[in-house]
Amino acid sequence: MNDFEFYNPVKILFGKDQLSKINELIPAEKNIMLLYGGGSIKKNGVYDGIINALAGRDIIEFRGIESNPAYETCMKAVDIIKKEKVNFLLAAGGGSVIDATKFIGAAVLLEDGDPWDILAKGKEVEGSLPLADILTLPATGTEMNKNAVISRSSTREKFSFSSPYSFPKFSVLLPEAAASLPARQVANGVVDAFVHVIEQYLTYPVNAPLQDRIAEAILITLVEEGPKAYDNPANYEAMANLMWSASMALNGIIEAGVPDDWSVHTIGHELTALHGIDHARTLAIVLPGIWRVLKEEKMDKLMQYGERVWNITEGSKDERVDKAISKTVEFFESLGIKTRFSDYDIPAETIDRIVERFKKRGWRTGLGDRKLVTLPVVRKVLEERL
Repeated sequence: MNDFEFYNPVKILFGKDQLSKINELIPAEKNIMLLYGGGSIKKNGVYDGIINALAGRDIIEFRGIESNPAYETCMKAVDIIKKEKVNFLLAAGGGSVIDATKFIGAAVLLEDGDPWDILAKGKEVEGSLPLADILTLPATGTEMNKNAVISRSSTREKFSFSSPYSFPKFSVLLPEAAASLPARQVANGVVDAFVHVIEQYLTYPVNAPLQDRIAEAILITLVEEGPKAYDNPANYEAMANLMWSASMALNGIIEAGVPDDWSVHTIGHELTALHGIDHARTLAIVLPGIWRVLKEEKMDKLMQYGERVWNITEGSKDERVDKAISKTVEFFESLGIKTRFSDYDIPAETIDRIVERFKKRGWRTGLGDRKLVTLPVVRKVLEERL
């Protein structure tokens, strides 16, 4: 096991009767901005629950945060916050709203320079307005971590940042609010959480059996409970298990003491930026390609994954690994998520565009846990998914 530091200060309130508690968690002197997306929280009762819980408080609303939240939208919120002297941010919705709120909170307090540099150049975050969230869609795990991903419409780019200042003060997780989600969003959430686990688990062995088994437990739970929630989002128990699995997938626990990869996400972000494809679906496209191209390098963990998650114990090493990859693709596609370029009408020339983008950014040393995903490997991975 590798050396590590672990810190996660997020207070979690999980279940059916939690919204009434938020007033006592936000200091009375705070001027609150409530941030949300297209208005689904007004249909599922969450908006009314928030307003009732915060009756008598100063609240400014900011509506319209999109999926794959846009930098341009975030900066509109920053301007309002500065003008109105908002000093507490409350996000309500899914991961996109929470990610946007994290970036907004950091951008408001940036004293010098361009806020975009936090994303594009890794500029250090200097602080953040305090923030919290009401989660209505299981997927990204952002409700319990310090990470966020933001897109820029004008340049068609998508980048992430991470800062200890961006941990939510508290997160209210509401499985019941997810009952009316479209099947597409539930499927995206299952696959997003699944690949989050894979990026921290399926690297190379470092004798960290506890982290491995926690990761495998999350994967197995997603395989068992994800289809139930997909078939019936109003199945409270299945949705609760999915929501908690998504939080556990990216709250730092399974990452402690082990290498992580994130090459699937880095490549997938480009497919979203260039073609507007749902984030989870880009992961489902890229992951099988990474595994097939780097099968020998990832053989040990692929074998373990196949045996422990899919009960694959017979055949040669190559046969077992190929079956594990096939079972994963079958799982994604059973949720209506396709896994090839042709399924999304992505032209082959996109491969050249992505490789050229990476080259211009100076990413020549390779991505992934051992920097194995070089530019030639990126090309091979994407060509494998045509």
